[in-house]
Amino acid sequence: MFKSMSKKRTAPDYILLVTTIALLVIGLIMVYSASAAWASYRFDDSYFFAKRQMFFAGLGIIAMLFMMKVDYWTWRTWSKVILIICFILLVIVLIPGVGLVRGGARSWLGVGAFSIQPSEFMKMAMIAFLAKYLSENQKKIVSFKKGLIPSLSLVMVAFGMIMLQPDLGTGAVMVGTCVIMIFVAGARLSHFAWLAVAGLVGFVALIASAPYRIKRITSFLDPWSDPLGSGFQIIQSLYAIGPGGLMGMGLGESRQKYFYLPEPQTDFIFAILAEELGFIGGFVVLFLFGILLWRGIKIALGAPDLFGSFLAVGIISMVAIQVMINIGVVTGLMPVTGITLPLLSYGGSSLTLMLVSLGVLLNISRYTR
Repeated sequence: MFKSMSKKRTAPDYILLVTTIALLVIGLIMVYSASAAWASYRFDDSYFFAKRQMFFAGLGIIAMLFMMKVDYWTWRTWSKVILIICFILLVIVLIPGVGLVRGGARSWLGVGAFSIQPSEFMKMAMIAFLAKYLSENQKKIVSFKKGLIPSLSLVMVAFGMIMLQPDLGTGAVMVGTCVIMIFVAGARLSHFAWLAVAGLVGFVALIASAPYRIKRITSFLDPWSDPLGSGFQIIQSLYAIGPGGLMGMGLGESRQKYFYLPEPQTDFIFAILAEELGFIGGFVVLFLFGILLWRGIKIALGAPDLFGSFLAVGIISMVAIQVMINIGVVTGLMPVTGITLPLLSYGGSSLTLMLVSLGVLLNISRYTR
């Protein structure tokens, strides 16, 4: 199978490739625009964040082009090994003195300014492993005990380890992605109904177990109840989006990036984009993500085998969920979570992982019917 596939390569999906590069370029411009003031104040270098983002973008593009050349079946062969390595990294990051604490979460491994976030790589590892499992056990997926529970058990173990950091946002993206993959594989809706009830109870318990999560929910419902505390970010985000209007205030002319909106180059970069480029700029970005989703679905439908199809579904679902959550948070439609906007937000691990994932998707496109 592997050898026969290697003889049937065609050109990759250039629409997907161009769309990815376009979003990446917009992201580089906006990272500089959003971070220049903060970088100048903190590091005396307005290009500090932009230079690091360009470095990881270059690294990510090289990785994407490499993965575009590597047969996606390689992920099937090495999925167990990759998953085990990621589990080991999730254990290591929890060791005090080894894992780095940022934003209240022990989620990072590294030295100084250069670090990786193991939970980000766990998302792709879980997608590859689950794609392999589902392609080999699709007939069992209609059974609650023999199909659905085994496929979700490992996902929930990984989710539990990520929550020990804690990192609810990344864990939610991983679980949501895996649930979509299992649903596409043929799981019954009635089984998901029971899981939805259990998930809702667990979600409420997670919120109740941490006071800061309760504050996020209350600030989501009424941010003005604590405008200088838990509601501060969403209020400042809406203050950025509102004045943007149709055409925006102009590139580089944001006011909220001047120490009003915390870390505007990361989770809330879309708010700065909407302020500077207006409704039109925001629409263009969402339109490009729509193209990305369309091409990903097309590739999944045209994949030559079940593994390739499930792998493509997982990758494009991960992108779609992250975009939905990030935009929802920025516009006040969802409670605040630490989820980056794919290809646009500042962040080495998230950007590199996203480009690697899209490289795998591009490789699958070379074999689509």
